[in-house]
Amino acid sequence: MNSFQQQLEKYAELAVKVGVNVQKGQQLAVTAPLETAPLVRLIAAQAYAAGAKYVYVDWEDDELRRTYMLHAPEDTLEQYPLPWRAKGYMDMADENAAFLTVYAPNPDLLKDADPSRVAAASKAAMTAMHGLRTAKQNSRVSWSIVCAATKPWAAKVFADLQPDEAVEQLWEHIFRATRIDQDDPVSAWQTHLRALTEKTETLNRKKYKKLHYSGPGTNLSIALPDRHLWAAAGMNNAQGTFFVPNMPTEEVFTLPDKYGINGTVSSTKPLNYNGSLIDGFSLTFENGKVTGFTAQEGYETLKRLIETDEGSAYLGEVAIVPHDSPISRMDRIFFNTAYDENASSHLAIGSAYPFCLEGGVQMNPEELAKHGVNRSLTHVDFMIGSSELDIDGETADGTREPLVRQGNWV
Repeated sequence: MNSFQQQLEKYAELAVKVGVNVQKGQQLAVTAPLETAPLVRLIAAQAYAAGAKYVYVDWEDDELRRTYMLHAPEDTLEQYPLPWRAKGYMDMADENAAFLTVYAPNPDLLKDADPSRVAAASKAAMTAMHGLRTAKQNSRVSWSIVCAATKPWAAKVFADLQPDEAVEQLWEHIFRATRIDQDDPVSAWQTHLRALTEKTETLNRKKYKKLHYSGPGTNLSIALPDRHLWAAAGMNNAQGTFFVPNMPTEEVFTLPDKYGINGTVSSTKPLNYNGSLIDGFSLTFENGKVTGFTAQEGYETLKRLIETDEGSAYLGEVAIVPHDSPISRMDRIFFNTAYDENASSHLAIGSAYPFCLEGGVQMNPEELAKHGVNRSLTHVDFMIGSSELDIDGETADGTREPLVRQGNWV
């Protein structure tokens, strides 16, 4: 059996070679929590070995973020305080840098913070970083997200274990979910991505005009644009370099018609949004827009998310994940969308990915809008899948075909 250090080295290699797929002479920008420094150092070494000309690391500290959210002046929260940072990222994007996020959420970080303060700061940051988000959503640059075990996150996932044991268990789950426990993770990922691609090809041949969802608390219809495209996680950037945005990934996804969503959908897992939990919630849609919502926990946070801008009251992504996916079989809530969304079919509030529409990447905002493509500062996935979820696809002639039964592909 490989030692933890060997597995961590394989994980760093996977992030660099498969995730962002660093090319010779390319810059790599890494955003990471301070606690993940051992992994980030290995990532930097792998990137330089792949030919990167420079690895820039933007360190983050949850405790400083919490202090800022609790105590910074109100007017400071409403204005992004680091405009030079946003400009620097765009300069790197213009130079074809790759962007890697090492994510380690603390789901309870801001549970005592005023939701209005968190919402104001989040909106200011999203507005400032909108250019980089757009570059990512258009696949102009390579980008990826990988996760790392930390004590706050591990304590939430494995609340019954001692801190060190909880971290060890979380790392084991991360390595299993990302296929690091296999002899050749890179080869295993190539096989996995081919299987996901085959599923998207089948759905793209079908060209369903609508999807119909039914399950406990869910009765929802979602119209799809005429020229929609299903995608899996692997894709090419503007230079033709293949990359994988999310590791792990088990989904196939597309975009909905912004105005073609009607009915009610209920969440099946908690949503960790900006350090606050939203749980037991439902959304009701009329002609695409959220017209009502409930939440057992985090109601005010959900309300402010939906009210971020005009597009945050609409959906931007439809994703199908089988209930028997490897992450779902772990039978664990991770309080981390990067993992929970790959254990469950999900939807996303906010902006859509233009590459999920034929010719969408070449369209301007007005052209995208004509095709029902939603735009927003936000893009927040929430989980709706379970062993009780059924999905039908409706063809152009109105015929309904079973796609998913009891959470799994038919």
